[in-house]
Amino acid sequence: MPDPAVPPTPPVPLTALLAREDLGLRQLAGPPAEGVVVHWVHTSEMADPYPYLLGGELLLSAGVHIPEAAGPGTSYFDDYVSRIVAAGGAALGFGVAPVHDTVPEALVAACASHGLPLLEVPPRTTFSGVARAVWQLMARARLAELRRVTEAQQSLATAASRPDPVPSVLRQLAQRLGGWAVLYGPEGTEIAGAGREPGDEARAALTRLAQVVRPADGPGERPAPSSATDSLGGLHLAAYSLGAGHGFVLGVAAPQRTAGDHTIASVAAVLLSLLTGEQQSGTGAARSSALVRMLLGVPPEEVAALLGDGPWVVVRARPDGDGAPDPVAASALGAALGSALVDPAGEVVRVLVPADRAPDDPLPGWTLGISSAVEPEDWPAADTQAARALARARATRAPLLRHGARPAFADLVPPGEAAAHARALLAPVTAHPALTETLRTWLSLHGSWDRTAVALSVHRNTVRQRIARCAALLATDLDDPDVRMELWFALRHI
Repeated sequence: MPDPAVPPTPPVPLTALLAREDLGLRQLAGPPAEGVVVHWVHTSEMADPYPYLLGGELLLSAGVHIPEAAGPGTSYFDDYVSRIVAAGGAALGFGVAPVHDTVPEALVAACASHGLPLLEVPPRTTFSGVARAVWQLMARARLAELRRVTEAQQSLATAASRPDPVPSVLRQLAQRLGGWAVLYGPEGTEIAGAGREPGDEARAALTRLAQVVRPADGPGERPAPSSATDSLGGLHLAAYSLGAGHGFVLGVAAPQRTAGDHTIASVAAVLLSLLTGEQQSGTGAARSSALVRMLLGVPPEEVAALLGDGPWVVVRARPDGDGAPDPVAASALGAALGSALVDPAGEVVRVLVPADRAPDDPLPGWTLGISSAVEPEDWPAADTQAARALARARATRAPLLRHGARPAFADLVPPGEAAAHARALLAPVTAHPALTETLRTWLSLHGSWDRTAVALSVHRNTVRQRIARCAALLATDLDDPDVRMELWFALRHI
């Protein structure tokens, strides 16, 4: 029997259809319904339905095509059923009335002979009612599958954030699939495993399957597939090549393969790719070393070489819509920017990126603020630049804005004198950080109340109150453009 070109929806067990009391279906012949699934429904009165079947159907017929001469002494029913089986039909539903009062005995015998489940459809049940029941059962199964996959994704992401991420992910995967999960190293040895271990034969078969997806070393070798499956002794085996390209492979052995299993295992493979990629390449160890040294008092410029070549930019990103980004989304953003130096902090994600990898185009779903390229000793200043660029991007509804650094008149004043003047001029408001930041943002957005409110995530009335307070403390007229210009220059030096 050919494999049916099944749709992406979960199949419906034939037992579920037989259990529907509103349909009143009854099985008359064929193998037990427990092992039969239906992928779709098709109604046909053709004497030869083969050309119109894709496989996996519950074929419904009222017997209009049956000639009067057909009977036990003819081959009509045997030919008819054999063609359905050859096309990969899952089952045959025969509707009694209005053409036939009962299901022909010769049809029952033919279905029993060819192993095709035969269902009697009572007069009160329409074919469209059967089809609707199948679609309803498919929708329920699909919803249950999506819920199961979503819960598994969340639990796997949580496992990946634990102190022992690789064993935790394997344990969670084995629990979700009800089997065994194992991580193979580049040499083919088992690094870690979790769940119910299979027998020696199945274990050896899974090890061989892992070799199928492991990248070839020699030049000109045919690329290995990203995944492979097999079965042995009632166990479903699967192997997934981890995307880091270092030869790690995820193996899974489960007693059954249900809808959503492949998606769940693929999520685990992605997480393990990130974990093993850092472990093998050494970037994780280098990053940890840099962090420890900075915590022990070493200046950033002395440990930057462990992280890669500079200069660097700081990217601040905020997801579109409401809610803070989760760790998986933050990691995905870092991967898109080509950096593992990611800090999800509240509603904003900060990423330290080599300047040559700084994004030129917006990233869908994110609003980005990008600093100018700096050396490690200026990372804090670059973070401030990125924060201001992000605030302006959100206020102007631009998906990406860069900090624009260029010579200006203010640069003609010596920095020390400019800073002293700024401190003296802005002293009444610098004691209140909220007022200082509001004044800075309001001036950068040309006095727009609404855009300033968006940039600061406050109400526009709050902006008005703060600006009025600034005007009172500074004893100046903020509607005067000369005053605004002088304050803007001063704000650049504090």
